[in-house]
Amino acid sequence: MAGRTTQIPRAAADDQELRDLEEAWSDVEPATARRLLIAGVTAFAAKGYHATTTRDIAEHAGLSPGGLYVHYRSKEELLYRIALTGTRDSLEHVRRAVAGAPGDPESRLRAVVGSLVVRGARYHTTGRVIEYELGSLEDGHRAEVAAMRHEISAIVQDVIEDGARQGVFDVPDVPGTTLAVLSLAIDVARWYRASGRWAPEEIGGLYADLAWRLVRRVP
Repeated sequence: MAGRTTQIPRAAADDQELRDLEEAWSDVEPATARRLLIAGVTAFAAKGYHATTTRDIAEHAGLSPGGLYVHYRSKEELLYRIALTGTRDSLEHVRRAVAGAPGDPESRLRAVVGSLVVRGARYHTTGRVIEYELGSLEDGHRAEVAAMRHEISAIVQDVIEDGARQGVFDVPDVPGTTLAVLSLAIDVARWYRASGRWAPEEIGGLYADLAWRLVRRVP
């Protein structure tokens, strides 16, 4: 319908994810800069990038209103650092998952999908912020994050292409199937809540099985 706008769902970051972020981003120094990144995730998730002020972020970090500018030049740079760090972490997890999996196509597919889904669930608030607010980044920053996202997609596509080439997967459209598999993984961050019935690892196993069923060659 003309003039209709999409409402982006907002939610508070849960305590477990905040603790996990503290550990996952432990290499961000000094500690105040790391605290601001986590505060940014909390604030952007609750109000959205444009509605969030630097004062909001500083308050979440327990700092004075101008505290953000000591470590980041702007609100946009903080969002960029969140997107860059979160996406880089996901890329590294996918690389390790593929490298550590047995060489057969099914095992590699299950490893890469499981890795993406488990991480998407564990860091669901961060994932939503990155996914929904990517368009708020400056062109150069957005391109840098997009390049890493493209590399993740390329890894998944390579796994699917290899399975199709070996005759293990029945995939008439490799790019389209890659998109479908990635969409499954990315969507987890939208609906997952730590208070739900499934642990991230359970969802990872379920989605890895679904991805296998999507591509497998049926005798």
